[in-house]
Amino acid sequence: MRPALLPDPVGLKFVPLEAPPDWDAEFGFTGPLELEIGSGAGGHALEYCRRNPGVRFVAFEWRKKYARDTQMRGEKLGLKNLRVIESDARFVVPRIFAPGSLDVIHLQFPDPWWKRSHAKRAVVQPDFAKLMLGLLKPGGRFDMRTDVQDRAVAMLGILEEAGFHNPLGAGVFHPYDPEEVPSTRERRYLASGEPVYRARLVKPAP
Repeated sequence: MRPALLPDPVGLKFVPLEAPPDWDAEFGFTGPLELEIGSGAGGHALEYCRRNPGVRFVAFEWRKKYARDTQMRGEKLGLKNLRVIESDARFVVPRIFAPGSLDVIHLQFPDPWWKRSHAKRAVVQPDFAKLMLGLLKPGGRFDMRTDVQDRAVAMLGILEEAGFHNPLGAGVFHPYDPEEVPSTRERRYLASGEPVYRARLVKPAP
C-alpha cells in the first residue's frame, strides 16, 4: 500500500546548493558517506542505516510520498544517520557531493523506462556513469540491482565502459549475498524465487 502524502517536504535545503555542504556538521559525526539513488519505499535505506549506524546515508527519491514516509519512519526509528532528499538525483548529486567523497553508491531497481522515447530518462547513461565514478573514492563501490535482464546487461556494460572494475570479470553479475540488505522489492523477489541481477563494481585505485 502506498503511503499517504505527508505535508512536510524533506531535504529541500540541499536542492539549491551550488557546492557540497559540510556533511560532518550535517550529521554531527564523521564516517563513511554513502548515496542511494532512488530509495523507493525505503526498505533498503532504513534497514541499512539501522545495521550501520556509523555510515552517513543520503537517499534520493523523487516521489514525494515515498521520500517523506522514509524520512518519517527513520526518525521514528531514531536513525541519526539518514537524510532523505525528495528530488531528481541526476540534477542535484553533481552539486552536493565533491569528487572522491563517496564510499558507496547504491542503485536498486531503477525504473526501466520501457518506451524507447523515454530511454533518455534512465539514470545509468554514459555521462552519469562517469560522474558517479568520479564521486567515489578509490576503492569505493557501486552496488546495482535490478530484475530486468536486458536493462541489467546494458547498465553493467555502461558502468564497465565508464571505468568501473568488475571483480568477477566483465559482464558477470554477482550472486546473492545473505549479508546484503535487500530492498522492499528485492524481498518479494527473494520470496518468490524470481531472478535479480546484481553487480558490485569498484573504482580502481589510481
